[in-house]
Amino acid sequence: MTGVPASAAGASPETEVLMEEPVEPLGARPAARGGKIAAAAVNEASLWNVANLLTMFRLVLVPGFVMLMLAEGGYDPAWRSFAWAAFAVAMFTDLFDGHLARTYNLVTDFGKIADPIADKAIMGAALVCLSWLDELPWWVTAVILGRELGVTVIRFLVIKYGVIPASRGGKLKTLTQGIAVGMYILALTGPLATLRWWVMAVAVALTVVTGLDYVRQAIVLRRRGIAERRAASGGSTA
Repeated sequence: MTGVPASAAGASPETEVLMEEPVEPLGARPAARGGKIAAAAVNEASLWNVANLLTMFRLVLVPGFVMLMLAEGGYDPAWRSFAWAAFAVAMFTDLFDGHLARTYNLVTDFGKIADPIADKAIMGAALVCLSWLDELPWWVTAVILGRELGVTVIRFLVIKYGVIPASRGGKLKTLTQGIAVGMYILALTGPLATLRWWVMAVAVALTVVTGLDYVRQAIVLRRRGIAERRAASGGSTA
């Protein structure tokens, strides 16, 4: 390099522009591609994290729970105890995998979809089995499952406006449902059978109340989102 401008040396302006462009080091683009491939591989591998594996385990556990619940006609205390153990494991892993995903940043798209499906699958299987065995009124099963299905539909309808966070009432509802259904799975008798009826009554009440509150929050969220969009649209045109 002599430090003489290209134009002074008789070069054309086009040549000068080309000479001023930085030269890309050899192998830079392949390295970039390699980095993207490596990142994609990491993202793909993250599907098999501990939280997602627990969710998959809960999904696989559902048919096993149904088999245990209905074994020997569905009224054998021993098989019902095994079914309760499977249900308890599913409920525990539900709390555990969510905590792991949030604490260690293991949240994935698969987990967002599969986790609520696994929750509703084990609870729905237990309710349907209990109603099938005439131990729980079908209307109770319909109210609980109807609420869960309705909330899921509403969540998808308002997702473009925002996300409704889980409330304390919703968490209490889930806990009460788990306790009540677990007590019914054990086929208790005597005073405990009476107690489980009251626990289920509280669970149904919380199911209805929290479901209505979720509808209210969804309506408020939708109205707020529409108002914000209108305000933003009006501001841009002004």
